[in-house]
Amino acid sequence: TGFAAMRDEIVLSTAYFPPAEYFSLAAHSRKVLVEREENYHKQTYRNRCIVMGSNGPLALVVPVLRGSFHKTSIKDLRIDNSRRWRDLHLKGIRSSYAAAPFFEFYFDIISDVISGRQSFLIDLNREAFLAICGAAGIDTVHGYTSVFEPEGSLNNDFRYAITPKRTTDIEGYVSIPYTQVFSERHGFIPRLSIIDVLLNNGPGTRALLQRSLEADNC
Repeated sequence: TGFAAMRDEIVLSTAYFPPAEYFSLAAHSRKVLVEREENYHKQTYRNRCIVMGSNGPLALVVPVLRGSFHKTSIKDLRIDNSRRWRDLHLKGIRSSYAAAPFFEFYFDIISDVISGRQSFLIDLNREAFLAICGAAGIDTVHGYTSVFEPEGSLNNDFRYAITPKRTTDIEGYVSIPYTQVFSERHGFIPRLSIIDVLLNNGPGTRALLQRSLEADNC
């Protein structure tokens, strides 16, 4: 059971620096297909990530432009670049992780993604995904879906398994504790952004992600 062996292909939602479990799945898959034909879902990791500030979890939200009276396809969803969200995100990450052991090694990689001038959310998220995979040594192919398939009709479908609204429902996944910047104050907080994992674990990130889905966890 679980992900003891590599899977050829999985399907995930688009996501903005999502939690560790998203990248655990990627680390156990040869190819990740990102859903781009669905309609936009509010209050999900598609345009937000959760980092750990000194006072507790902090949501960093990418503002998006949506039509008032119709549903917007995720592939057509534009970022609201009239707002100063990029500065706010970089400031939030810097203040949260300046004391993290690998901040100096990886902050520029994260900053380059956030500081870009992408117009569409799906392009921003692709750059974030590739940057994290590169930093963590995750060798997986990134692609997109071409048609929308209903939930439950695909194999290895994890589009709706990772959400801020409930505990992640992935068979065999275990959140392995690690030392976080504010562990002494708040204890270990699971389900934070991959930013938290990378800046606290550095070169050990890939091994941590892989162990979270190994067979002996099932």
